Amino acid sequence: MGDTRTGEGGSKFELALEALRTGMEDGTYPVGASLPAQRKLADRLGVSRDTVQKVLTRLREEGWVESRQGSGTRVLGVRRTRHPAAGRVTLRSFFDDAFARPEVLLDIHTLTSESLSTHIWLQAERIREGAIAPERIALRMLLPQESTPLPYPTVRGRRNDTRPQERLRGITRVNEASLREALEDLQRGGFVPQVDVETRYAPLTPTFKVYLLNRTEALHGFYTVVERMISVGDEEIEARDVLGLGATLTHHVKDAEPPSQGPDFVDAAQAWFDSVWNLLTDESD
Repeated sequence: MGDTRTGEGGSKFELALEALRTGMEDGTYPVGASLPAQRKLADRLGVSRDTVQKVLTRLREEGWVESRQGSGTRVLGVRRTRHPAAGRVTLRSFFDDAFARPEVLLDIHTLTSESLSTHIWLQAERIREGAIAPERIALRMLLPQESTPLPYPTVRGRRNDTRPQERLRGITRVNEASLREALEDLQRGGFVPQVDVETRYAPLTPTFKVYLLNRTEALHGFYTVVERMISVGDEEIEARDVLGLGATLTHHVKDAEPPSQGPDFVDAAQAWFDSVWNLLTDESD
């Protein structure tokens, strides 16, 4: 029967579909590139090959990819194309650089960790293949408390309908567990000598995502509020939601030249993260 309900507000089909859309929007799978083989996608996404085939069928119907026998599946494009600009990088290039270093210290504030999970699995694959060999990976991740009511996603005209937020929490749980498994397996398999992964939960509504690397670099992007259709069970509902996938991300480097006006962004962002981490969070939700 494949992968149906997860019991966490969504289906494995929906989560896998969103993960692949994420990868195509943020440059993990750029236009013209081939997606990994179905078996690899199934392992990476934690679903059956039957589900992967259904996801690829949906992506073909939506015009994201094309498949040819013997040639695999090729990325055609995305709906929210971003043109490179000064001070902006893709998540893929940011993580490629981060994981190429001997010590990888990442502090992440995000809504669901969906994009993060995709990139962690990609870097874990590079490590297993011997392309890179970090000696230590330490990840601290800030997520919203499940008990904190969020203004999005909500059903238009039915704010008491909890299904969209249950779906959001399901996506968050799946991706947090997935990226944790990917990193901790690297240490268990002897690929990385030291791996530390810690998640804490803050009573805050994320209005932006921020990725901090080694206290020297930051990648920052705002969540844009939109009205869109989302799938909840077998129903398509109109909801107020946010766009994290494909959002414009601005890259900041500490003490970069020419100097910026006012306090250094990286220092300010790191101080904010540390204050929330130390003073506002619970270690378990």
